[in-house]
Amino acid sequence: MKKLVVGNWKMHGSRAFNAELIQGLLAADLATTAPGADVAVCPPFVFLADVAASLQGSAIAVGSQDLSVQAQGAYTGEVSGPMVRELGATYAIVGHSERRSYHQESDQLVADKAKAALAHGLIPIVCVGETLAEREADQTEAVVARQLQAVIDTLGEQLTRIVVAYEPVWAIGTGKTASPEQAQAVHAFLRAQLKAALPAAASVPLLYGGSVKPDNAAQLFSQTDIDGGLIGGAALKASDFAAIARAA
Repeated sequence: MKKLVVGNWKMHGSRAFNAELIQGLLAADLATTAPGADVAVCPPFVFLADVAASLQGSAIAVGSQDLSVQAQGAYTGEVSGPMVRELGATYAIVGHSERRSYHQESDQLVADKAKAALAHGLIPIVCVGETLAEREADQTEAVVARQLQAVIDTLGEQLTRIVVAYEPVWAIGTGKTASPEQAQAVHAFLRAQLKAALPAAASVPLLYGGSVKPDNAAQLFSQTDIDGGLIGGAALKASDFAAIARAA
């Protein structure tokens, strides 16, 4: 199975910045230099069409950073699965820790968003992860198990069609990174939970997210149950993101 490397641009970018970043990514020729990795980028909604058009025909797919559980209707400010699919998206991130924290998204809402993504032809990248306080209280497994179980219960047989990203909240944008051994332990736990729920789901890709950089990517990606990365800050620099893709 190929590794999967996804860049989450978060609320960064402008047309000029994006054009330069994309030019750098295309120049990196990832289809040739990173043949062992599938690669995608998730820009802000307002740039999705531009980015998808610029990357059309390349080896780099596009995803959205979120989506509504609704397909259409009077939901001011929301963006639906059919909309982002029409613009060329392949993936949709759901349940990122920033959505859970800043927008109070519940485990069930995240699961419902994953179901909505699948219903509209998108591959959901379901994020799970614990805070520093939860890790220090030895609650890591309990927290990620609860978050993932909502998705398991909601998707049923569709569970095999998702991607899961483990992102320890304490390692996002902080410069701190879970050690390869810490990350592997949680990934192995998640793999076991998926397999117990549905044996075929043991092959669901498990990504690590949390201050992945060119200098630690290879060691992280070499772990048995780490199938790639959800990349934040390093995805905003073409050379760094390309190096991470090559490490995969």
